[in-house]
Amino acid sequence: MGRITFIEHDGTEHVVDIEAGKSLMEAATENGVPGIDADCGGACACGTCHVMVEANWLPATGDMLATEAGMLSMTPEKTETSRLACQVTVSEAMDGMVVRLPEFQM
Repeated sequence: MGRITFIEHDGTEHVVDIEAGKSLMEAATENGVPGIDADCGGACACGTCHVMVEANWLPATGDMLATEAGMLSMTPEKTETSRLACQVTVSEAMDGMVVRLPEFQM
């Protein structure tokens, strides 16, 4: 379908194949991307799948709900383009997307 590049804090890149309908968190964890802990399994309850989407790709991620915004407000590495990967549903429009991982998850 397409690919997304996850970039670790140290610059290591992981290019993964994506499948529409899965979450960005699932794409990362199913492909062994380190740095996405996903402790709550995708319930938007822990904040351990924090990613920073490159700004030009942010519109493709959809709207952020209040629960996600609340969870992200607790992370010290939050940026303008922060999202929880469990709350972003992969679509064909994300082919080529680049996301960066913080140094630490909550």
